[in-house]
Amino acid sequence: MSKSILENSKNQQISMKLPDGPKIHSLFQLIKWVKTPLEFLDDCVQRYGDIFTIRLFGYPPIVFIANPQGVEQIFRSKPQSFGIGPYNEMFSSLFGSNSLSLIAGDRHQREKKLLMPSFHEEKVKSYAESIYKASQQVSNKWQVNQLFTAVDSMRKIVLEVILEILFGLTQGNRYQVLKSLLAEWITVTSSPMISSLIYIKFLQKDLGAWSAWGNLLRLKRKIKDFIQAEIDDRRAHPQDQNNDILSFMLSATYEDGQVMTDEQVFDELMLLVGAAANPSADALTWALYCIHKFPGAKEKLIQEIDSLGDNPDLMKIAKLPYLTAVCQESLRIYPPSATTNVRFTNSNIEIMGHQFEAGTSLVVCTHLIHRREDIYPNPKQFLPERFLERKYSTYEFTPFGGGHRTCIGKALGMLEMKIVIATILSRYELALANNEPVKPKRSRVNFTPSNGVPLVMKGKRAAQKAVAL
Repeated sequence: MSKSILENSKNQQISMKLPDGPKIHSLFQLIKWVKTPLEFLDDCVQRYGDIFTIRLFGYPPIVFIANPQGVEQIFRSKPQSFGIGPYNEMFSSLFGSNSLSLIAGDRHQREKKLLMPSFHEEKVKSYAESIYKASQQVSNKWQVNQLFTAVDSMRKIVLEVILEILFGLTQGNRYQVLKSLLAEWITVTSSPMISSLIYIKFLQKDLGAWSAWGNLLRLKRKIKDFIQAEIDDRRAHPQDQNNDILSFMLSATYEDGQVMTDEQVFDELMLLVGAAANPSADALTWALYCIHKFPGAKEKLIQEIDSLGDNPDLMKIAKLPYLTAVCQESLRIYPPSATTNVRFTNSNIEIMGHQFEAGTSLVVCTHLIHRREDIYPNPKQFLPERFLERKYSTYEFTPFGGGHRTCIGKALGMLEMKIVIATILSRYELALANNEPVKPKRSRVNFTPSNGVPLVMKGKRAAQKAVAL
């Protein structure tokens, strides 16, 4: 993003006609966005239609698009059409300025091309066993008639997967140290305080270890020191590198023969941890909530899993149609994020008949797209069958973003959901601990269940029905 675009963007947006939006002061819009974002979006689409402008205090206006036609126009645009703007840069403290989420254009394409082999379909299949083992490791600790919180268990599973797939660690002192650091990072970055501070720049002050932001920065430094030591050791002993993503990053080369710098490796790892931790754990928690909230869906799902017989292959499980539909429907109602990446226009662009000048922030609103009644009749109802009856386009179903910024871990995320759910349902009889209403609450840019979804393990299912390798 050029300096001239940043300097001129405010004046440009004053001179152009942006779509209509809320008239209240930008400070109150920011408060609504931080405290009750989904309700704020629902109100905006009802008042102003499926393309509207929100103004958040301290940031330039941002145009929300909740129409498949507009989504297609954005997703089909060339990568060079968009840059990195203020809404992306607010996450640099978490992910670093070298991560895929904070680079654009040719550099983004070059970096993504380098990393893609680690997330290719065939490579992702090799991660299935790690996901299965992590599911077993955590669920084996559940006790009959003992209450546990789904989100806590799912975070533990996801953390084990991260440690093995990203870092190749499954035991030992290094495993224990990094596990402790990342567990704390996941907890800290999902706290309401940090979720709010991300959007309020003037409060991002390091006031010492006792302050929320100061604690975040010190924790990140500890993680960076640990990972740097790991990088140094692996660069010194390349013959010892394994099948994990960190090893791949250190050995991969660009077309000109160059390798990633240590800073690039660290930033990409932090992005992958962030993308794999809370979003994946929340997606799994929402799926378990939906499955146990609607017994009919649960019974169909269990029957489908059991139909594979004893010791089914994990990749056969991943291809089960109803299991896939359950995961998709859960992601539709409760997507990991309410929006895709913000696109900051590098030049003039037309979207749905609206002319936008360079320096405009545009975002696809996943939450609203997924709740359009013309695409999803009875959108608030959990109906996995809709995904068996119709194939939705990438402009109608956007839980992993789209276009050149589609989430690099999309295939891995879906595989993880399917294997974890199938492993748990085949081994245990679970039930919701209560019928209290569950609402999404902000956790960074993600939305986690307000009560964490308390579950009770009622008993173990017949051993011969359990998923096994």
